[in-house]
Amino acid sequence: MIQKEQLEQAVNQFIEGRDLFLVGIDITADNDIDVIIESDKRDINLDDCVGMSEFIETKLNRDVEDFSLTVGSAGLSSPFRVARQYLKFIDQLIELTFSDGHRQKVTLCAVDEEQIQVSYERLVPVDGKKKKVRETVDEILKFSDFKSAKAVINYK
Repeated sequence: MIQKEQLEQAVNQFIEGRDLFLVGIDITADNDIDVIIESDKRDINLDDCVGMSEFIETKLNRDVEDFSLTVGSAGLSSPFRVARQYLKFIDQLIELTFSDGHRQKVTLCAVDEEQIQVSYERLVPVDGKKKKVRETVDEILKFSDFKSAKAVINYK
């Protein structure tokens, strides 16, 4: 079976000096390899994927072990897998899914290796009034506080 470390080494050689980073590598028992890459500043294009695929193929030997290789971008509808993906969405709406299953749309304000800072509005009851008022809440969440996060796509 092809080793993940061997692939990570090849990917890191390819992305060195480029504005790309590795999101993840998945390898099945049948040697179906999925490499997911992303960029901090731009969208991933076909040339990025083809270039990386060709580079990885030069590092592996099909005569020794056959494999299937797919290189792609994380995609907007996919949950974030690494902290670096969050950077692209600062000051934008993301959706958090918590372990109990509830989801919440929040604005991503800041991110570091351990946590994110978000803001959102909630309705708060006011004493003596029927109508609730909107209140902006700023909150810091550790990555362990929620199950997943992904970008919210606006079709406006």
